[in-house]
Parts: sequence; C-alpha cells; structure tokens
Amino acid sequence: MKRWCLMALGWLAFATGIVGIVLPLLPTTPFMLLAAALFARSSHPWFGPPIHDWQLYRGIRRHARRRAIVFILLSFSVSLLVVPLPWVRLLLVVIMGILLTWLMRLPVLEPVAMAK
Repeated sequence: MKRWCLMALGWLAFATGIVGIVLPLLPTTPFMLLAAALFARSSHPWFGPPIHDWQLYRGIRRHARRRAIVFILLSFSVSLLVVPLPWVRLLLVVIMGILLTWLMRLPVLEPVAMAK
C-alpha cells in the first residue's frame, strides 16, 4: 500500500512539473526532484533503479548515458533552430558542451560492478 501511495504521489509531482514547463509561475525543478525522490522510495521499475545506481555508485548505466546524449543533442538542436539571437545560440552551445562533458565524465556502471 505504501509503495502505491509513493508512486501515485510521484506521478502527481511529475505531472505538476510537466505543467510547470508551460505555466510561468509554477516551478518545474522542485516537482521533478520530488518525483525522483518518491519514485526512488517506491522502487518504481522505470525511475527507481537509475536513482538507486546514482545514490550507491555515483554512476550511470551505458544505455542511459547514450539515451541522455541523444536527448540532449536533440533538444539543444531544436533550441538552436528556434532561437534567433546569435549570443543566445552561443550560450546554448556552451551550456550543451558543459553538460555533455559532465555526462561523459560520469563513471559507467557495468553489470558486474553493480552485483557486488
């Protein structure tokens, strides 16, 4: 019962965070952080294991890294196409570079290392 309540609250926080993307006065980040914490505590099958991996090993699985790189490149590419100001484009490229550098420096978790 507790697990289902945590998952329901996690989905509610997640949905509120999504709504906060388009509503200017509703913040997104606190709700996403709350959703991540609730999903981790509920052992949610999608969100629980990556959060658990991060908490225990401070690393990321190889497929999650690849997926993150693809989504970062796609989202920044769309932003670069839409933004008209050159200085904002340059700022986006710098932020993307910093984000990708940080992501590539994270340890990759191998299945053998996680079994220990």
